[in-house]
Amino acid sequence: MTINIQFVNLDYSDSLAEHTTERLHKMAEKYDWLINADVFFKEEGNEPEKGKICNIKLSLPGPQIFATSDEKNFEMSVNETISDLVIQLKKRKETYKTY
Repeated sequence: MTINIQFVNLDYSDSLAEHTTERLHKMAEKYDWLINADVFFKEEGNEPEKGKICNIKLSLPGPQIFATSDEKNFEMSVNETISDLVIQLKKRKETYKTY
């Protein structure tokens, strides 16, 4: 699986990119039919409690899957987004089961 990470109006963070890549590779081991992941990090300053946004778009056979989350730090945002994607992937996998 190819992983593209972009920081929108933010400085690049090696640790955050490593954390995200590690989590996505674990997910790709379980779902080997994933093709591509586009990750976008951005920050909005409207709320002091939140504002760290992570968007992940997965390319796979069939329609793309997208999830986003807004948390108080980027690591929590990545974890929440990936857990949302896993739920969607489980549903997708159920539709591809052969009986």
